[in-house]
Amino acid sequence: MPQHLHPVKVRFYELDPYGHLNHSVYVQLFETGRVELLDSVGLGLSDLELRGYRFVVTNIETSFLRSVEGGDSLVIETGVLEIRRASSIWRQRLLRGDEVMATQRVRAAITDTDGRPTRAPTEIHEALGPYLAEPGL
Repeated sequence: MPQHLHPVKVRFYELDPYGHLNHSVYVQLFETGRVELLDSVGLGLSDLELRGYRFVVTNIETSFLRSVEGGDSLVIETGVLEIRRASSIWRQRLLRGDEVMATQRVRAAITDTDGRPTRAPTEIHEALGPYLAEPGL
């Protein structure tokens, strides 16, 4: 499955009292990865809004596998498992070198700007196509 890669560095204010990356920051980093992928294919959040569409997160499943510490250089790996009629499923990993630090699976509804579910237009399918998993993966 082709992946979009976005590098990040852990900052001191993102740490919990134990010196580890706070669990809530993982969600923010993964969000950054999805937004960066969308930007890279010409579907930035403002672009989507102008076209009358939004991705609205409806479910997040995060697994914390290894501890991340201040100063760690990480890569957010993002791909799209599937795009359905009015929703999408995203798969992400947070990497430190070759080590998988955390994973996340996100379901996002595709809505119009009033929040009503809507069919994903062809342009979204085409733009995300390079990051879409092969059928059966």
